[in-house]
Amino acid sequence: MLDKIRIVMVETTHPGNIGAAARAMHTMGLSDLRLIRPQQFPHVEATARASGAGHILAGAQVCQDLDEALAGATLVVGTSARQRRIPWPCLSPRPFAELVAARADVEQVAILFGREDRGLTNEELQRCHYHVAIPANPDYGVLNVASAVQLLCYELRLALEGDPDTDQPVRRARRHQLELPPLDWDAPPADSAELEHFFGHLERMIIESGFLDPDNPAQVMTRLRRLFLRARPDKMEISTLRGVLVSLEKKRD
Repeated sequence: MLDKIRIVMVETTHPGNIGAAARAMHTMGLSDLRLIRPQQFPHVEATARASGAGHILAGAQVCQDLDEALAGATLVVGTSARQRRIPWPCLSPRPFAELVAARADVEQVAILFGREDRGLTNEELQRCHYHVAIPANPDYGVLNVASAVQLLCYELRLALEGDPDTDQPVRRARRHQLELPPLDWDAPPADSAELEHFFGHLERMIIESGFLDPDNPAQVMTRLRRLFLRARPDKMEISTLRGVLVSLEKKRD
């Protein structure tokens, strides 16, 4: 299952970090490395730091943009050292690895690692289903990018392959799990009534547009309901979606 996980490094400045990340991947059994506009690659320092993982460097795919690097990925996770203005679902490494393990048979997973000096941009993080943050010393929470690759690859290996030193190789005790600081979401979740108003509005719009035939609806609204209920939108998000529908109605009229 580890072959379904790709490591994506964005605009890496130091070639040694690419080599060290490749070595970390090989040590933990991962092999799919994608590099978005690396400043120096191929490079002798990357090869030296890779040690016995030169084949991962040789097979690394150099991409021009995020779309190319994420092609085919169904679960995208971005590493972030801090919470942004718009909160996003965020996990620490162990729950992240357990999430991947639970879905590895049906998902193609991409993990994004940002630039050494400033990480991932807000736009790049907004391409992700989840963010993962490594709990660290709050007075100095700076982690080298290759070290972050090593840590997450280690957790993935334990979650997917098991720990040979325990009687329960996949599930490990949560008492060993470090917790992230509490996440302060910026809006409360939408309630049932707000969701039903939205679903009714959406259904009217797609019937009037001709997309949905009310005499032969198939499972269109059922699948759309499942999509939005799985996302668990908050009040602001539902209000924004209703505003979009109102705007489209006015444009149509």
